[in-house]
Amino acid sequence: MNKPLILVTNDDGVDAKGINVLTELMTEIGEVIVLAPAFPQSGQSNALTVTAPIRFKKVAEKGNIVRYSCTGTPTDCVKLALNEIFPNRKPDLLVSGINHGSNAAINVIYSGTMGAAFEGCANGIPSVGFSIDDHSLSADFENFKPFVLKIAKTVLENGLPERVCLNVNAPVGEIKGVKIVRQCRGFWTKELEKREDPRGIGDYFWLTGYFHNEEPEATDTDEWALKNGYISIVPTRVDMTDYEYLQNFKFQQSEI
Repeated sequence: MNKPLILVTNDDGVDAKGINVLTELMTEIGEVIVLAPAFPQSGQSNALTVTAPIRFKKVAEKGNIVRYSCTGTPTDCVKLALNEIFPNRKPDLLVSGINHGSNAAINVIYSGTMGAAFEGCANGIPSVGFSIDDHSLSADFENFKPFVLKIAKTVLENGLPERVCLNVNAPVGEIKGVKIVRQCRGFWTKELEKREDPRGIGDYFWLTGYFHNEEPEATDTDEWALKNGYISIVPTRVDMTDYEYLQNFKFQQSEI
């Protein structure tokens, strides 16, 4: 019987520690194809490369792992994989990450890690984005590993609802367990730091900022889970329609 076919990608680049950890874990449950950006593509969300050609190449093949790198974004990687590597067989699972840094709360809309998961989800593939709340290139994934494996196996066995993917974030250090929660409401402040160019050719700006949690006392959010030592799992929809408001809006069309 064929093993599950698993597509692995990320936004930190094909050589990042997180994707290597994720790839090794996925070999325990399936046949693995890696197609990831050749260099870091953090913050690319669902961006597509439209002003330059996209190139990809095989960089390694060992056992049941084949690795490719791509000059495009995480979303480009998924599109390329589905069109060129899997033209006749859709992957049974797409996993993205493990991202170096949290993608909880509003970060989900900026994340290239989740952008890849959304693209898989939109194409009918059960998809999961994995992240850890540590930006270090040498982040420690040991405590997270068994949970990543368990979540991936559960999704393979049970699937996910149509157009729903999972945004999974882990805290640093000891993990108390898993919480199925909602996305925290919040926003970034003081996002751009103004600096003076030392060559005297004008000012420039560096992306920075502070996350403002609008509901710090809520105990059912991803931010609360991470701050209290739990892995957060947020079911996240590709369909962004506000169905509740849509019902009310229909009665207001005559006013427009």
